[in-house]
Amino acid sequence: MPSILIICTANQFRSPLAAALLSRQLELDHPNSAWRVESAGTWTKPGFPATSFVTHIARDFGLSDLETHRTRQVDQALLSSFDLCIVMEAGHKEALDNEFPSARGRVYLLSTIVEGVPYDIPDPARPGVDPVEVAHELKSLIDNGTARIVRLAQALAGQN
Repeated sequence: MPSILIICTANQFRSPLAAALLSRQLELDHPNSAWRVESAGTWTKPGFPATSFVTHIARDFGLSDLETHRTRQVDQALLSSFDLCIVMEAGHKEALDNEFPSARGRVYLLSTIVEGVPYDIPDPARPGVDPVEVAHELKSLIDNGTARIVRLAQALAGQN
C-alpha cells in the first residue's frame, strides 16, 4: 500500500494530529489495507512529545495515537521512504523542494490536495493562532479529503 508522510514545522501539533486523523480514516475506509502514515517536522529536534494541548484535542476526537508520539526531523532517507509527502505551509513545500530535489513531485500542500486551492494551515505556536480552530480545520480537511489523498498517494505509488 502507499505510504504518506505528513510534515509541519515542529512535528508537535499539526502533522501528528493530521497523521492520526488520516490513519483512523484509512482504517475505516480501507479496513483490509496496510497504509503507512507517519509524521515529521522540517525544523525540529527529535524526541519531543506532542504538545499536551493537541494530545487533549486528539482525545476529544477519539484518538489516542498522540500519547506516545515523539518528534523527528525530515531528512533525505525519511523522504525517500514515502510515496506522498503532505505539508501544511507553502514554505514547507518550497524548503523541501529546494533542500531535497529528489522529493520534488511527491511534496504537496494539504489544502491543494483537498480543496484545489493553496493556502497555509497556520502554526498554533504563532501568536494569535487558535489551536482549536487549527485542529478543527485539520479534521475537516482530512474528513473531506481522504479520498483525494488516497488517489494521489496511489498514483504516486504507481497503483492506479
